[in-house]
Amino acid sequence: MTYEQMKERIIAEVGKYGPELAVVNDDIADHPEVSGQEYETSRKLVELLKAHGYRTEYPYRPDCGKPTAFRGIYGENDHKYKIALLVEYDALPELGHACGHCLSGAMSILAGLATRDLQDELNADIHLIGTPDEEDDGAKSIMAEKGAFDEYDMAMMVHLYNRNIVMPKFQALAEYFYEFHGKSAHASAAPWEGKNALNAVQLMCHAVDMLRQHTKGDAQFHSIIKEGGVAPNIVPEKAVLQMFIRAADKKYLEELIRLVDDCAKGAAIATQTTWEKCPQEQLYYVDLRENKTGERSIRERFEELGIPENGPGDLLFGSSDIGNVSYACPAFHPCLQVVDEAATHTREFAQAMKTDRAHKLLETGAELIGLQIANIFSDEEKIAGMKADFENNK
Repeated sequence: MTYEQMKERIIAEVGKYGPELAVVNDDIADHPEVSGQEYETSRKLVELLKAHGYRTEYPYRPDCGKPTAFRGIYGENDHKYKIALLVEYDALPELGHACGHCLSGAMSILAGLATRDLQDELNADIHLIGTPDEEDDGAKSIMAEKGAFDEYDMAMMVHLYNRNIVMPKFQALAEYFYEFHGKSAHASAAPWEGKNALNAVQLMCHAVDMLRQHTKGDAQFHSIIKEGGVAPNIVPEKAVLQMFIRAADKKYLEELIRLVDDCAKGAAIATQTTWEKCPQEQLYYVDLRENKTGERSIRERFEELGIPENGPGDLLFGSSDIGNVSYACPAFHPCLQVVDEAATHTREFAQAMKTDRAHKLLETGAELIGLQIANIFSDEEKIAGMKADFENNK
């Protein structure tokens, strides 16, 4: 079967199942469940996959500690290549689906339905993997660490945005709690008996601000004081600084972590306190690795589907657990424009998820994913090129 024949079939299947997945999208949008609590949403999606002939694992990879994760497999799962279509479905507190995961997840499922009968032709099994909790713990980072994506030759999903971007740039991110321990004392009667942990936090903040002058432009530091004492007349014996550290890539992030640790060490010495660093469980995101072969194919699919590439190529898209997947296998995360101006994580963006424009984009996104699969996995040279890009960019 030629690529053009596969394209014709994919578009027909997207049109066949598109209305059903539009209803699914709207239902998820109307019943948002926040990160880690997507029990009804995941159950509905698993039942949908079962109804379409998929074997399901629910929860998928219980060792990852995410009971709302799932995997759907169609057929005998005996082909040479494995492809993971990532399904997101968690919502934001109070804002609902203001990041568009209802629509994004529906796209991946629609793409899976549209390509499942091409598995023999492509010699590839196309799995649907439910990846919950993106907005909080970043389940994909946990799943990647546990090896959940090691067997895959490619992973892909689409994110919704106010621009069309072939390959957004994600920053690596680490979150830590810097805890300082001192000694309590009466702040007026005997302050000399105390060792002020809050002073250590303040000094560390100043040190990081001074460090900021001498870091590269992609370095970012965000912090808040989580604990600063219990009463003004008691010298704080414990204080906690919650710190986000970001960089354009994993290597520079690790250097910045070392420098921030030095700020904590110096602050502790100056205040005669002690310090320790406690990582937030698994919240360590890495950058989305480039893959020129796959990126070139997505750009061609944009042109083929009439999608204008109208976003700046150097736009920093924040941080996401998709980056961790890209260190396990070639991973792609194009963005499609569902609104003209509204930003993600706003009420306006959430309201856009059930519009006619969103329903049309649901099908466009599924076609994009399906055609990317068909284009890459119908050509052994492209598969080899994508794998070489992955290996050479480690």
